[in-house]
Amino acid sequence: MKLSGFTIVRNAERLDFPVEASIRSILPIVDEMIVNVGHSDDRTLDIVRGIADPKIRIVETEWDFSRGASLLREQTLVAMRACRHPWGVCVQADEVLHEAGAPRLFEAIEAADPDPRVEGLVVRYHHIFGNPDAEAVNRRWYRREVRAVRLDPALGVVPYRDAQGFRVGAEQRKIRARVADAEMFHYGWLRSGRALANRGEVDRHLYPGRWVPPGNAVATLRWFPGLRRFHGSHPRVAQEWVAAHAVDAERVVTAPFFHLEHLRFYASDLVERITGIRPFEFRNYTLV
Repeated sequence: MKLSGFTIVRNAERLDFPVEASIRSILPIVDEMIVNVGHSDDRTLDIVRGIADPKIRIVETEWDFSRGASLLREQTLVAMRACRHPWGVCVQADEVLHEAGAPRLFEAIEAADPDPRVEGLVVRYHHIFGNPDAEAVNRRWYRREVRAVRLDPALGVVPYRDAQGFRVGAEQRKIRARVADAEMFHYGWLRSGRALANRGEVDRHLYPGRWVPPGNAVATLRWFPGLRRFHGSHPRVAQEWVAAHAVDAERVVTAPFFHLEHLRFYASDLVERITGIRPFEFRNYTLV
């Protein structure tokens, strides 16, 4: 079967997104790759063009930041609607699919296609935080998310909120999904200290009314319960980017500390260790 891939990106160079690795990570399993490139103040368009793969189709757009967080949802939908195949694989500009699971994701889509109950596929996540050997795993960090969806307009799968995941129809029903044996790496918190320290410039537009820290010379990332050592391997296409971000004097993770609010995370972590169930876990999907 034929698959589409899709992503959106703007100012990837300024915001230090590993967008080339993101795109390359799903190219082996898709037949076309739609990249919605918002008008940028840097070389983002050149970076995407420089991948020079015939599967890539670039859609150039102007992003209206007065739309707030809806902007990300709307621009993701632009990319989805440009896809020509029945299923689409989404990768965000700070995510990279591990090559070990890529063929298994393709196989899971093939297996799910004949079953109309299945509207999407869920992959596991590694949220790399502060350095390549640390990942965030507590209940504030989603451990799975939908990254393959049916693209039939009649079904009505659409991006949800700020496009972290997807929902179905005007009622925004949770997607019926299966879990694929694939892993997505989220590198948003391994970006350069300079990019992280100044992310408020974008967040102020996307999330009006939410307090965001002012830009600083150093990005100080606050330690929290659930920050653990990562023992696996990073995706091959991202390893050069990861190595270049291993040490950054402008990106600092604070030392461990205790606060009363941490007790609930220790408690939920204990429950998960004993039962395998993560209390109060947020999901954009229902497993079928």
